[in-house]
Amino acid sequence: MLAPTPGRSTRGRATRIWRTAALAIPLAAALVVVPADGVAHRSSGLPQGDDPVHLKPRDFSANINNSQWPMTIGSRWVYRVVDSSDGSVQHELISVTARTKLIADGIKARVVRDIVTEHGRPVEVTSDWYAQDKHGNVWYFGEHTIEYVHGQPEDNGSWEAGVDGNLPGVALPAKPKVGLTYREEYSKGVAEDQSRVLALDEQAEVPAGHFKRVLMTEDFSPIEPDVSELKFYAKGSGQAVLAVDVSGGTDREELVSYTH
Repeated sequence: MLAPTPGRSTRGRATRIWRTAALAIPLAAALVVVPADGVAHRSSGLPQGDDPVHLKPRDFSANINNSQWPMTIGSRWVYRVVDSSDGSVQHELISVTARTKLIADGIKARVVRDIVTEHGRPVEVTSDWYAQDKHGNVWYFGEHTIEYVHGQPEDNGSWEAGVDGNLPGVALPAKPKVGLTYREEYSKGVAEDQSRVLALDEQAEVPAGHFKRVLMTEDFSPIEPDVSELKFYAKGSGQAVLAVDVSGGTDREELVSYTH
């Protein structure tokens, strides 16, 4: 599993690919090597690795309306997570609360609740913190995540931007381009997820529906160099509608329902 990232503390968005995983993997590799315009979009004002950032609270809002990833208060996503290595199934409920959190750097962030259950019992409960800048980029400011081991709660990599050298990252850019790279989060040795945009016009089919013109990204982390995960975002749906572990993992997750 990747370290914690937006929308789920383990970043384990994994599910079926419309064109099947066997086809998507080489497609991803091709797009990483040769972006559409031949360059990797490192700039665009988006942070990379452990780049420091100087954010102004007045430029941010806890009201998130990014067209690809809206987070309206009361929105709910239900996922089914299947581990193909043993056939185990988990269920995940993500909901946007009316609560906000004042991050250490002074930015007010939206609190998003994420509960993963197995056989009806919680295995992980997380509060994620997001805010949107004036350009429409959705930023991720950390999480408080608890894992239940034999029924006992344990911290599972909680961190907050502005505390102990932790840095915020971008959950989803306002203007994605093929080849664009950006940091999703940075807590040294705990959460160092990065992402790159691979395609803008994929298709995906999950129980929640058939989606076209889907944004496809690859998540990776220097903490786990052998791990790679593809994620698919459909306009207006928020969160990833599907994802698949293509290296270093065996999970797949599919969106079952979405209400807003």
